[in-house]
Amino acid sequence: MIAKGAGLDTTCRALCEEVERLLPDVVCSVLTVDDAGRMHPLAAPSLPEIYSAALEGVEIGPLAGSCGTAAYLGTDVTVRNIETDIRWAAFKHLALPHGLRACWSSPIANVDGNVVATFAFYYRRARGPTAFERDVVANCVHLSLIAIERHDRVVEHQRRAFTDALTQLPNRAAYNAALADLENHETGDWALFVLDLDNLKVVNDTFGHHAGDRLLQIASDRVATAIPSSRTFRIGGDEFAIVLTAPENLHDLDSAAGHILGALAVSADCGGHFVIPRATIGGAIRSSDEPVVERVRQNADFALYHAKESGRGGFVRYWSGLGSIMTRRLAAIRAVGAALREDRIEAYYQPIFRLDTREVVGLEALCRMRVGDTVMSAASFHEATTDAHVATALTARMLELVARDLRRWLDMGIPFQHVGINVSSADLSSGTIEESLTSAFEREGVGLEHVILEVTETVYMGRGDQAVQQAIVNLRSKGIRVALDDFGTGYASLTHLLTLPVDVLKIDKTFVDHLGTDGVSATIIESLIRIARKMDIRIVAEGIESEEQVEQLLAIGCVLGQGFVFAPAVPQEAATKLLMSKGQPVAPSARDTCASFPVVD
Repeated sequence: MIAKGAGLDTTCRALCEEVERLLPDVVCSVLTVDDAGRMHPLAAPSLPEIYSAALEGVEIGPLAGSCGTAAYLGTDVTVRNIETDIRWAAFKHLALPHGLRACWSSPIANVDGNVVATFAFYYRRARGPTAFERDVVANCVHLSLIAIERHDRVVEHQRRAFTDALTQLPNRAAYNAALADLENHETGDWALFVLDLDNLKVVNDTFGHHAGDRLLQIASDRVATAIPSSRTFRIGGDEFAIVLTAPENLHDLDSAAGHILGALAVSADCGGHFVIPRATIGGAIRSSDEPVVERVRQNADFALYHAKESGRGGFVRYWSGLGSIMTRRLAAIRAVGAALREDRIEAYYQPIFRLDTREVVGLEALCRMRVGDTVMSAASFHEATTDAHVATALTARMLELVARDLRRWLDMGIPFQHVGINVSSADLSSGTIEESLTSAFEREGVGLEHVILEVTETVYMGRGDQAVQQAIVNLRSKGIRVALDDFGTGYASLTHLLTLPVDVLKIDKTFVDHLGTDGVSATIIESLIRIARKMDIRIVAEGIESEEQVEQLLAIGCVLGQGFVFAPAVPQEAATKLLMSKGQPVAPSARDTCASFPVVD
C-alpha cells in the first residue's frame, strides 16, 4: 500500500486490522504527534469513535496516559493496570467504560529523533506485552514510520506545489483549486478581489529586486491579514487574489477593499528603502446573474482592468455594462495586434504651416490602421492603446515608419525640418521610448534633430507617476525635443513648465473653436504666446478649420498652426508633394543640423 501511494490513514488502518487478525486479544491504535506536542488519532478501527475523539489535541506529557507519556519520554510505556496507574489518572474515565484495562505504547521517531507518532496495544485484561507481540510491534513501528515519512514527503511536495516560495501565500495552482471547490457553494455566498501592486516595477528599477521582493513580502502579509476571514493567493508577479466569504464583507465590498488599501498605505522598510505599497483592486460577487465561477473570475479581472484605466490606487466593483466595455477593448487589442503582425499600421502626416506664408515647417505623424480598403483613424481603435504592450508596440512601429519616410525625404533633398510623433504614458513609464527612438532612427541614418515627441497633458502630468516626468527630463537632457499636445484640456499649467519644461506648446482645438464667439479664448492664446516666447517655447494652434480663424490667430501673434483649413492627415506620397511644393527652406545657418524648429523669423 505504501509503494502504491495509498493514503496514510488508509494504510495505518489496514495495518491495525492485520495486527488484530494476527493477535485477536489486542486492540491496535496509531496516533500522530504534531510539532506543538499534541496528539491526533490516525487509525484505531476497533476503538469506539467517542474514545478516539476524546484524544484529539491532547498534549503529550509525563502523565498523559500510555501514548502521551511514550511520546513525551521517547520510550516504550507499559501500563498493566489503567485503573491504578497514576499516568492514566486523568484519562481512565475514558478507557475503563469501554473495557480497556491495560495499554502498551511505543514511540515512532524519525531520523532526527523526534517522536512523530505512537503505536499502541490496548488489552481487555490487566497485562503487559508478550515477546511475540514485541516482535510484531517492532515491525509495525518500522512500517508506520515508512508510511508517515512518505506521507510527509507528499504533503511537503504538495505544499511547495501550492505555495508561493517568496511570500508563502497559496499560489496560482492553489487559487485554481480553490475556485474549483467554490463551484459547489451556494449562489451569492462569496466574492473575489484581484489586486495589482502599482509600484513594484518602479521599486525594482529604482532600488533593485531585493527591495522589490521585500515589498512583495510586506504587501502580501498586509493583504492576507487585512480581512482575517478571507483567503489570499499570489497569482502572478505583482498580482494577488482574495476570496471573501464573510457576510459583513459581502454586504459592503467597498469597505472590504478600503480595509485592504488602508492596510497597504503605510510606509514599509524595503531593504533600507522606505516605500508606501500602492495597489489597485477589482472585485466581483457571485450572484444569480453570474453563478459560474469562471465568469466571476473574468468579471473581477474586467473590474481590475477598468480600475487601472480609470485611475490606479482605488477599487472598482464589476457591473453588468463593464463586460461590454472590456469586450470591446479586448476586441480592439486583438484587431491592433493582428494589424501589427500583418503590417497594416501606416503613418499619415498632417502638416504644420506658417500662418502668414503658408509654408510647411513640420509634420505630425498620425497612426492609421488599414482594414481592407478602409483606413481607420487612431480614435477608432483608441481603446486598444490603454493596454501598455499595445501602446508601446504601436509607438515602436510608428517610429520605424517615420524614420523610413524621413530617410526618403532627406535622400530626395526635400526642404524639411521635423516630424512630431505621439507617445503614450506606457512608452515613458516603461523606459522603452529612448531605445526604440534611437534604434529606429540610427537604422535609417536619420538624426534625432528631425523628431519631436508629442505628449498630451494627461501623459505629461503622468497621473502622479514620477517615472513619466523623469523620462521627459531625461529625453530633453539628451537633446530630444518634446511638445505638449492638447494644451488647455487637462490639468497642466504654465507653472508646471518651470520644473518640467518643454519645447513646444500645442494649443488645443477648443480654444481655436471659440475665437469667433468670445474674446476669452483670444486673450488666453495671446497671453500664452507672450509667456511662451519669454520661455523660448514655440506655440502651435491645433484644429484650425477656417480662414477667419487664421486671420484671428495672426492678429494675436500666433504664427504656427495645423488643421483642415490647410490639409488633413495624408499618406506619405501626398505628404511628399506638400513638402516639395510648400516646404519652408532650411535657413543656411541650420542647414547642417536642421535644428531650427520652426523657422518663424
